[in-house]
Amino acid sequence: MRHGKKFNHLSRKTAHRKSMLANMACSLIEHKRINTTVAKAKALRQFVEPIITKSKEDTTHNRRLAFTKLRSKDHVSELFRDVAPKVADRPGGYVRIIKLGNRLGDNAQMAMVELVDFNELYNPNGAKKKKSTRRAGKKKTTSEDVIVETPSTKEDDTKSNE
Repeated sequence: MRHGKKFNHLSRKTAHRKSMLANMACSLIEHKRINTTVAKAKALRQFVEPIITKSKEDTTHNRRLAFTKLRSKDHVSELFRDVAPKVADRPGGYVRIIKLGNRLGDNAQMAMVELVDFNELYNPNGAKKKKSTRRAGKKKTTSEDVIVETPSTKEDDTKSNE
C-alpha cells in the first residue's frame, strides 16, 4: 500500500535524501547537465524547479529561500546571476530528462538531467552554429603583387623559331 506516499523517498532517510538532492541541484546549476538514475532525476526535477522559479525575482527573501534548499552560497549566487536571466521568459519546465539506457553494473535505468535553456542543440533560440568552410579561402591580390608582363618583342619570336 502507498498510503501517504506523495513523493519518492529513494530508499533514504529524510536528512540523507535532502542532502543528496541539494548536492545534485548544486551540480546541475554548476555544470548545467548531470547523469543520474531516472528515479533520482524525477525527484531532482521536483526539487529544483520551484527554486529556479523563485530565482526569477531577485529579492533577498528569495535568495534566502534558495539558500535553505541548496545550502551553498556560491551556487545560489550562480543561480541568480547566470541561470535566472536565461529562464526569465519561460513559464516553467526548466529541466529536461533524457533517458540513456541501463547502467552496466546493476542495470539501473540512467538519465541525463539538463537545464533546457543551456542546450544549444535542442534550443532553437540559442546561439547559431558557425558554418564551417570546406575549402581554403581565396587569397586577395593587391596591385603590388600583380606583375604586368609586357608583350613579347620580335626578337623573342625570332629566337624561338630558330
